[in-house]
Amino acid sequence: MPDNWPLAVRSVSSRSFASLFSAIFPDECRVCESPLQEISRVPVCFKCLHAPKPLIADYFCASCRTPFLNDAPLDENGLCGLCRRGVNGFDLAYSFGAYEDELRKLIHLFKYQKIKTLAKPLGDFLVRSIPLDQRFDLVTPMPLHWLRQLERGFNQSELLARPLAKRLNVPLSSALLRARATPSQAGLTHAKRRANVAGAFRVSNREKLAGKRILLVDDVLTTGATAGAAAAALKRAGAKHVTVLTLARVDRRPLWLDASGGKKSESVGAS
Repeated sequence: MPDNWPLAVRSVSSRSFASLFSAIFPDECRVCESPLQEISRVPVCFKCLHAPKPLIADYFCASCRTPFLNDAPLDENGLCGLCRRGVNGFDLAYSFGAYEDELRKLIHLFKYQKIKTLAKPLGDFLVRSIPLDQRFDLVTPMPLHWLRQLERGFNQSELLARPLAKRLNVPLSSALLRARATPSQAGLTHAKRRANVAGAFRVSNREKLAGKRILLVDDVLTTGATAGAAAAALKRAGAKHVTVLTLARVDRRPLWLDASGGKKSESVGAS
């Protein structure tokens, strides 16, 4: 369409072309299944693409950012039991939203249905999750074992981390490697999850990590076992500080309502 056409004419023409394209090549939103009204490289409607909201809670651990129903699990410094005991290998953890509803569906479309064009809008959620006062020396994606990456065809964390590093003007590093394949974490207890991923990561260039503040990027934080093992490997290689950043985290607060509907004073959390 010529650039010298009046704006109103160009707008009407664009809408007409979009309607014609939809009539010839009908498609539905992969989330809500409503007809798509606009031409886009992302097969998700505007409403669903912007539906995910930040995770809200009255109480968070100051370190791992696990949400709690009340402040009973937190000490005077705002730390949960796991962080007080130093169980988590990372220093801080941030997530955009809860792993549910539209955000969960978008992540599944990206990760399992291989809609790579979702990396940009999902990456925007990541940017919104980083506190403005945080500074990093390197951005590192959570690595996949080479067999898993060969099977999937890509590493979703790397696709998220690459534009994020550019946006932050921070180098992207692939120094963290998955040394061995691990069985699925689904259904395992916290202790078994941590044992499952113990020693699963190594680094390829210790000099690159020494004294650095690392931003470790992944898609979902469940219990924090995998992120903790990866962060521990980075720390052993000399990293000074490791912050974990994910699109979503599993929110376990509803599991800690007792039979009468009252709130319990402890929470399993997501770390």
